[in-house]
Order: sequence, then structure tokens, then C-alpha cells
Amino acid sequence: MNLPCLSVRSLALFSVAALVGASSLPAQSNVNVLVPQPAVPGIPIPAIPPASALPKVAKPTGQPVTVTEDAQNFTLSNGIITAVIAKNNGHINLLQYHGMDMLGHNSGVPGGYWETNPSNAVATVTIDPKTNGGMRAEVSVKGPSGVFMQEDRYTLDKDASGIYTYAIYSHTADGRGGSMGENRYGAKLNPTLFDWLSVDANRNLLMASSADWDAGTQMGGMKEARYLNTGIHKGQVEHKYDYCGYQFFTPAFGWSSTKEHLGIWFINPTVEFLSGGATKDELDCHLDDNTGGDPLILDYWRGTHYGGTSCSVTDGEVWSKVVGPIYVYCNYVDKPSTKVDDNSNALFYDALAQAAKEYDQWPYDWVQGVDYPHKNERSTVSGQLALNDPQAKTTKLPNLFVGLAYPDEGTNDRGVDWQKDAKHYEFWVRGDENGHFSIPKVRPGTYELHAFADGVLGEYSKMEVTVKPGETLDLGKLDWQPVRYGKQLWDIGVPNRYGVEFLDGNNFWHWGWYVEYARLFPNDVNYTVGKSDYKKDWFFEQVPHVEKIDGANSDTMGRATTWTIHFNLDSTPKGSVILRLAICGVGNSTNIEVGANGKPAGTVDRLRYVNATSRDSIGGYWLERDLTFDASMLKQGDNTLTLTIPAGSLTNGIMYDYLRLELNELYKPDGTKIAEGAGANTANSMAVLQSSGVSSPTSVEAASRGGSATRAIREPEFQFSAGLISNLPKDLQFGFSVGSFFELSHYKPLLLSYART
Repeated sequence: MNLPCLSVRSLALFSVAALVGASSLPAQSNVNVLVPQPAVPGIPIPAIPPASALPKVAKPTGQPVTVTEDAQNFTLSNGIITAVIAKNNGHINLLQYHGMDMLGHNSGVPGGYWETNPSNAVATVTIDPKTNGGMRAEVSVKGPSGVFMQEDRYTLDKDASGIYTYAIYSHTADGRGGSMGENRYGAKLNPTLFDWLSVDANRNLLMASSADWDAGTQMGGMKEARYLNTGIHKGQVEHKYDYCGYQFFTPAFGWSSTKEHLGIWFINPTVEFLSGGATKDELDCHLDDNTGGDPLILDYWRGTHYGGTSCSVTDGEVWSKVVGPIYVYCNYVDKPSTKVDDNSNALFYDALAQAAKEYDQWPYDWVQGVDYPHKNERSTVSGQLALNDPQAKTTKLPNLFVGLAYPDEGTNDRGVDWQKDAKHYEFWVRGDENGHFSIPKVRPGTYELHAFADGVLGEYSKMEVTVKPGETLDLGKLDWQPVRYGKQLWDIGVPNRYGVEFLDGNNFWHWGWYVEYARLFPNDVNYTVGKSDYKKDWFFEQVPHVEKIDGANSDTMGRATTWTIHFNLDSTPKGSVILRLAICGVGNSTNIEVGANGKPAGTVDRLRYVNATSRDSIGGYWLERDLTFDASMLKQGDNTLTLTIPAGSLTNGIMYDYLRLELNELYKPDGTKIAEGAGANTANSMAVLQSSGVSSPTSVEAASRGGSATRAIREPEFQFSAGLISNLPKDLQFGFSVGSFFELSHYKPLLLSYART
């Protein structure tokens, strides 16, 4: 690609005149908020006037709902909304509001649509408004879609300023196995109307026009990015991934019109039917990257971005999932302000307020005939997590997230965990800093409980949480013992699942940071523990270093990049050193070569591709990778640790969440126990480490999630050897090597059994 000679800071698509402290979400829901939230917790947001100071959004009343049909379409109307639904594929061909067609028909798939279509569809009226006094109508379009059966439904209520849509996917006992492709509900919008995009408090702006997009210059092989040659953002790069949102933080997102003062929004009353839990980043809104560039809204439930998610079935597996209902909401300002942004902000506030109302109504009592438990069949699961970590500075759990998900399957390298799961339902809330949480509206079933919080490396998990219909389940006090392999020597950053605290991590959503890195760090990162500030001296992504930046003649590849960490040790270390890397973004074919005092210490590999760098995110699929090396590689006094990524495409590289170096003076890297008199610090450190509950670096990590760990098997004499590993079943040997950490979360009993025989 050709890289313009631009500072990435000039690419910001709006000016932040005043910053306020990032607001925090309420403890128990992602949707009972009435103000725009930051892109991720901890990011400053622009000052926005309170809703009371903004123009009022109209609340029209309608007429009884009607549904009519001909051979091709259903037409649903309530005097406010008119929607025309195609019988052959379930698409919305017309969505009329305030006398205007809200949909676009110029680029890609037009109108409103589910990504997959039923074939040989049967179209029926599932709720006839003649039977309920015109209060509600619903239509269905159902048919096979690959190996699945798909049913699309649309529901319109009296006095509603929007239409609901949901899809039911199912697989029967006589069906062959297969996988669900990328799936979402999307809507192309009328480009003559919509020009203001709102995803969150940081992405809330007047956009380039469709004509600007068409006149732009494609950035090399990146179809999704164009250098703008015209319009209000001339000289900037428009990239659709700059508007991705973390689904847990974006209950309502969409577009508004600065000319007609109306808006259209997708509202998710809950994230239970989406995928990837509380940290899933996905496309929300952008200009369509096809010619014509219609404004676009997307609601992903099976995505391929930032590590992706999975939904597969086997031959004869009986399965179903209800995706939605999603509310396609429309609103308008009756008496608009002369300030364009005030009108758009008023519409955004109103959409968030509507999202809170939809959450209160969830689950909807009108969804019938499918696997969709109603309120009396749902349950509340509560408890309190208590952090038990003697090396932690506090027992508080800021930004605590707690979720119930289908039990993880397989390993984090070959399997599906809650971050990858699109097949099942998940239920996530925010707890308070004292560890209390309450998860409402949970479907009956057997789950695995997960939790993570700022400042705690890894996550908590509890297996076999069985939820019965209509119960209140109190799990009581839950002891959270994060894994510590030894005494902490130093750390960099904050474990929080993102790289937001590092330099420019709080401004991540722009094209080209991988070019800007070379300008910011011409000599790469040199970080001194105890002196450097990770907020200023550690960049949020380590990428190949571009050496020529000259507009169209810029390099598209970069040299290998080495970051150096300088630190001092008071005494000569003995035993094992463990480098613990929490990683939230990985480029293609990227490994990390680690060096200690100028000598190779090992390679961090088996990294899952997470395209957070090329797609302008601050974190995707999260994993921990740990490297053990002999403490004799370090010395008393000054030391250096180097992290080197290979030369390659500028979008390759690593995005760190957090780094920690630990020293275990009880064991060597091969698991050999050191005699108590072996080193000057050994006796003292043994007492410290044993009181801290640390374990051998070669012990099994139980309840590992995405490479993280919550606790280790605490059997002092339990050791693994190369011979033992070679005797394990082949599927358990994957990724095992002496001196590395074991990350198979569900094989604890089996591994113990093998170890004792």
C-alpha cells in the first residue's frame, strides 16, 4: 500500500475540545446507561451536554398495526413505521419513517438483511394483528440455509418507532455437520439522509460522504481504507475498522441526519445472543466499502474479526439459537437546534434511553414458539469474589467483569472458549470493586463462571454452575487465587485485557499507527524499570519498523523491531525466571524472540492470529504466553531483557496487555527442585513463595482461559518430566515442552492420574 506522509494524529476525525474523566458503567448491566460510554474503560471522552440541555426527541403516537401481503412481500405499518419484507429472503426492502425511506439501495446488498438467507422459503404471519386489536404484528420467512434451518421474523408494535427482528437457527438429528459462516444483521442506509455516525462517546462525529468515499484513493491492497481527496476530511484516511465497537459497551449505535434531524439505530437489549463475551470487538457502523459507499449498520453475532468466533455442529447434533430480537429504532428531533452536533447527540441519548427500556422488558413475552425462556423461567446468579494474592497491592477488583458461559471445550489453541463461542448464550455483568456481582435473566443450564478485573493477571473460573428455572442462586464467597510462579521482580502496564494504558492506546481508533511508531520511536523502545513511565515510554503496539516514510514512495514492510527492558537486581538470582506476557493482539506469523543480557532466552510462539493492529483496535482475543529460562542468565546489578519481533508487513506485530517478570528460586526450568542451601536467597524466598501459594513453573495451569490461568495444581511433589509427557495421549502432548507451561484446562484429573501411575 502507499502510505501518505501524515502524522496519525492528523487523522483524528473530530476535535476533542474538552476532556472529562471516563465515566464508568453501572455494575450490573451493559445497557441501563443513558449517556455515551468511552470506547473502552479508562479512555477520556469529549464533553457532551447533558440530555436536559439538548433538543427534545419527538414521541409520536401511531395507529393500530396492520399487515398486508401480496405474492412478493409483506407490508407492516402502524402509522409511524412502514416496513416491506420480501417473502423470498426475509430482507427489508423499504423502511419508511417520517415520510422518508431510511434504507440505502446503492452499494452491496441493499436494504436490511440477515447475512445468510433461507432458501425455498415459506412465508407466514406468526402474529396476526386482527387477533389482538392491532397491538402487534409479526411475519416469518423460513427455509434451509446450508446445513441449518433459518427463520427470520419481524415484529411491529402499536406506537413503536421501530421494528424488531430476530433469527432462529436450528440443526436437526438428521442433519449433516457443518459450520456457520460470518453472520450478522445489517442495514444499508439512505446516503442522502445520514451523515453523522454514533458508536460510543469517542466515535460520535460527522462523517465523510459517499461521494468522498468514491473519490478516495485506495490504500494499496486495503479495500477498506481510502485516502480522501475531497470533502470535510480531505487529506485523511477513512478506514471502516476505525468504528468498531466493543459490543458490551455499545447497546445502541447508528446514524443520524444533520439535514432532516432523524436517526436510525440498532439496539441490543442484551449481549446474551451475541458472541465473545464482554470483550468482543466488532464492526458497528461505517461507510460501505463498495462503490456507492452507503452508510451501514452491522450487528454481528458470529464474527471473524479480532480473533473471530465459532459456531459448528456435528452430524446429527440437535441445536438451536435465537439471535435477537434486535430493535431497529428510529427517532427525530421535532424542534432542532441550530447546533448540528446537539441534534445528533440528542438522538444518540434518546437511543441509549430506549436501549435501557428494552433491557427492562427483556425477555420479551411476545416471543413464542421457539427456545426462548420468559422471565419466570429465568434466574439470577450472584456471589462475591475475594482476591487472595499476598503479592497484590490491594484486594479491590476495579472494572470487574463476571460472566456465565458454556463450558470451555478443548485447549485455548485447539478448541472454543468463551472468547470464541458464538454457538451458545453468554451472560455478563460488571461487578463492584469489592467483588460482588449479580447476573440476572439467566437461561436454565450448566455453565462455567468466569471473571477478570483490572490489576489481576489471568481470570477466575468455576466449573459446573447449574442454573435451574426461576431460581435465585447465591454462590457465596469465591476464593480467587491468581497464579504466581514466584516473586515478582517487575511489571509493565496494567492487566486489563487491553493496551489502553500505553502511549496512544487511548486514541487507538485511527488508521496508520503502525507507520507512526517509527516516528515516535526512531530507536525503538528502551524502557528502564523504575524510571520509565509506561504511559509515555511504551507504545501500545510493537510492529516492524518502517524505515522509509515518503508518501506514495513509503515502504510497506519494516525491519525487525527489538524492544529493550533495563532493570536492576539486588542479588544474584537462582532457579527459574518466568516472563509472563498478556497479549491482546497478534499479527500474522508473529513470534517473539526473547533475549537476556545479550543471549537467547527462548521464543514465545503458538500465538493465535488476532488482527487488532491492521484493524485499528486496542485488543482482540486475549491470551497469556509464558517463557521460562534459567536464572543464571541474569546477574546482580544491571540486566537487559529484549523482545524482538521479525521483519515483515507493517501490520504484523504484537499488542501487549501487560508484562511481568517473576523469579522462582525453588525450581529450575526443568522442574528440578533446588536444595534449600543452594543460594543465598533460597531459604528466605522459599518461605515467601510458599506463603504466597506459588507453584513450580512446570506445574499444570488449571482453568486456563485463552492462555491465562487462575490457579495451579498445588501438590508440592507433583512434577512433570519429558518421559511423562511422552506417555500422554497424543492430543495432550500438543504444545508441551519441558520448561514451558501446561495450558490444558480440562485435563487436570487425567494429568494427575498419569502423574501418579
